Amino acid sequence: MQLDRTKSLIHDGINLKNPLEALAHVLESALELISLPDNDFAWSSWDNAAEAQAEVSSLIQCVQSGALPERASVSVLFAPTGPLQEVSLGSGWAEPFLKVAERFDEVEAFLWLKSG
Repeated sequence: MQLDRTKSLIHDGINLKNPLEALAHVLESALELISLPDNDFAWSSWDNAAEAQAEVSSLIQCVQSGALPERASVSVLFAPTGPLQEVSLGSGWAEPFLKVAERFDEVEAFLWLKSG
């Protein structure tokens, strides 16, 4: 797996001129990470990779259709001790997760916190 979206997100940042596209980029990165082989889902709220992929994919589809998902449905994924962090800790990609979560924080502040 190449992790192209994740590498781009970490190294190039996000474009807040198109915040929905930026959110999609963050979610696509999360999808890449949870799709890595041998991930450990034991401590997350997901039973397995397929369940995690379905949840994140559905959020990506929502964003790509031009809709903004509920903040809580996205922010819970990136929260400390949230499912993404739990998988990252058990699977050996905690540092990349933290960088992706920082990008999510930027998008979250722009999309939800500034607008009310």
